[in-house]
Amino acid sequence: MATFRAILIRKTDDGQSVGLADFDEKDLMDGDVTVRIDWSSLNYKDGLALTGKAPVVRRFPMIPGVDLAGTVEASQHPDWHAGDRVILNGWGLGETRLGAYAEKARVKGDWLVPMPSGMTGREAMAIGTAGYTAMLAVLALERHGITPDRGPLVVTGAAGGVGSVAVAVLAKLGYQVTASTGRKEEADYLKRLGAAEVIDRAELAGQVRPLAKERWAGGIDSVGSTTLANVLAMTRYGGAVAACGLAGGMDLPTFVAPFILRAVSLLGIDSVMCPQSVRQEAWRRLASDLDRGKLQAMTREISLVEVLEAGKAILEGRVRGRIVVKIG
Repeated sequence: MATFRAILIRKTDDGQSVGLADFDEKDLMDGDVTVRIDWSSLNYKDGLALTGKAPVVRRFPMIPGVDLAGTVEASQHPDWHAGDRVILNGWGLGETRLGAYAEKARVKGDWLVPMPSGMTGREAMAIGTAGYTAMLAVLALERHGITPDRGPLVVTGAAGGVGSVAVAVLAKLGYQVTASTGRKEEADYLKRLGAAEVIDRAELAGQVRPLAKERWAGGIDSVGSTTLANVLAMTRYGGAVAACGLAGGMDLPTFVAPFILRAVSLLGIDSVMCPQSVRQEAWRRLASDLDRGKLQAMTREISLVEVLEAGKAILEGRVRGRIVVKIG
């Protein structure tokens, strides 16, 4: 195809314009692998890019979309051949590199991960960056020695994409999970995913004290700001919290007390530039440690034309679980 459908973000005097367009294949960026995209997904970062609420996009025009699952169409990379099924998360896709809300992408072969055996492209994107990030957080907690026998874990922003996958994976691994959410109506949904307890996010939104009552052995936080600060203050001696999001803010109004009096560790989780060895471990674990039935239950499918409205909804906290975008 000489042209293909894509969502295109253009810079304007008022900020940016976003819409469906026909994109010429010759204008794709340099890369040694061309992928025919079958599925993408919607993540919080995609919402920021689509709406312009944060400076996620670093070049214009830009095709947004940080995730793709598809089939190699052409390759000059020794590890990939036409017909290979692949996944790509991050590496600047949708930020500095033309992204996944399109029928084609040209990328570096070193960024690609093989589709796990038995996993469909739709399932891979139901997981997407949100679920892959959740698994990176689980792996970080495991490396820190936070095992199920250490006590319960808290997951903040639990009804969102990262939180939903984190709750489901942790529950399957045998952890007692406390799910924190601002949407009380999602309590039954979270319990079906495996949460043993659901608390109102207001419990973590109050004034931060240097130390609070010890409640959890650790947690996975996708909110940041005051929520993360309170989770740290409530973490048990020797515990750890994996921080992977900033939906509540970029600041961290905390104290050193949890770190020096309770030996609490704050584990930073980056999904964009994560080394290949860790990426592949995360996807192997997702293939085995995430219940496919629960994944299906947390997933909704939309078309490319519906992405713009969904991008607004995810920033407004109106998206539960995961959204997959059917491309091909």
